[in-house]
Amino acid sequence: MMINQSKIYLSEEDLPKYWYNIIPSLPEKLFPPIDSETKKPVKTEKLLNIVPKELINQELILGKYKSEEFIPIPDEILNLYKIFRPTPLVRAFRLEKFLKTPAKIFYKREDVSPIGSHKLNTAFAQAYYAKKEGAETLITDTGAGQWGSAVALASKFFGLKSIVYMVRQSYEDKPYRVTMMRLFGAEVIPSPSNKTKAGKIALKNKENISGSLGIGMSEAVETVMKDKNARLSLGCMSNYAVLHQTIIGMEVKKQLETIGITPDIMIGCVGGGSNFAGFIYPFVKDKINKKIKTEFLAVESKAVPTFGKGEYKYDFQDFLEYLPMIKMYTLGHKFVPPKIHAGGLRYHGKTPTLSLLVNRGIVKTKSYDQKEVLEAGKLFAETEGIIPAPESSHAIKAVLDEAIKCKKTNQEKTIIFNLSGHGLLDLKAYQCLLDGLL
Repeated sequence: MMINQSKIYLSEEDLPKYWYNIIPSLPEKLFPPIDSETKKPVKTEKLLNIVPKELINQELILGKYKSEEFIPIPDEILNLYKIFRPTPLVRAFRLEKFLKTPAKIFYKREDVSPIGSHKLNTAFAQAYYAKKEGAETLITDTGAGQWGSAVALASKFFGLKSIVYMVRQSYEDKPYRVTMMRLFGAEVIPSPSNKTKAGKIALKNKENISGSLGIGMSEAVETVMKDKNARLSLGCMSNYAVLHQTIIGMEVKKQLETIGITPDIMIGCVGGGSNFAGFIYPFVKDKINKKIKTEFLAVESKAVPTFGKGEYKYDFQDFLEYLPMIKMYTLGHKFVPPKIHAGGLRYHGKTPTLSLLVNRGIVKTKSYDQKEVLEAGKLFAETEGIIPAPESSHAIKAVLDEAIKCKKTNQEKTIIFNLSGHGLLDLKAYQCLLDGLL
């Protein structure tokens, strides 16, 4: 047991060869997506011209995805993962010392990817399946631009064109994210736009001008429907995005085994929920079976309190109701979030599997406001030397609170969080904090 080890690395040979499929381990059967026209479970045919076939199988839980716990990762995707994976698990010694806490704090560094976040884990996979099916273009929406950057790069690697509808507020606040996407060959369109029916309808209401992920999603779907050679790419709400993100948790499990530690608390930020789900899902089965006592804490923005104030019900994923209805926690698909710097958390719903686990009490939730979150991010930067994305800073704020609790109770808990991305292209948020503008 190497408690004093600063960083836990895995070799390329130790890179997990499987994604973890949570479906067989859920405490109850997942509610299926519903076709808004028939009011019955969606059939494959409904999505064939929108999403690649293998991703439909993953989304609708067909074939091996019903029962197989470990899904082999195609070699082409594994080879791309090796560009930056496995990512290190780091002990936050300086943060622990500053807090004077007996807690051990670790963070998983998903910020080290080429685009600065976890998003490539699924973008590579989605581009691979689209290319394999003969698609020529990937179309998507993005909030803060992390997902759009991932789709742009993945598309470039697979010889695909990419079109990204970027939430207008983030398009204006994060110009260098736009530059990054364009550098990788993407066409970036601020959303709502005048290019689609969905965008035009949204623009009729002044409250919608700042945009939302739901509006951007509708614009992306509509554009895909007009181009038989295009396919939709979704970054957070889909079952397949969650599946691909489990490479994170699979690595964490291996890394912790090398030092003989079982985490007491695992923490992550949640927009749609894929980074957090991918982080914890390889541990959830043992929690359900009472083999471990690990607490799972999902942290959202108080400005978008989907778990805190939303309803657990069937709702549409997008603004104009193009996509199927799914059972999830939701604030309503017409909800347009307030302007916050954590653009990746401005979504009305949460992914179905995570919603189910929250509903069953297996995952706990918490929310914070923007100022306290960015203050936590600032402290992390001062102590660990890494500027976290505003989204990731939500997790950091929860980590600080848990570590301070350990100090008060003198408990030596192990706290692990997912550093889902860096904030080097989100400095406007920290500038506003430093200038007292929040």
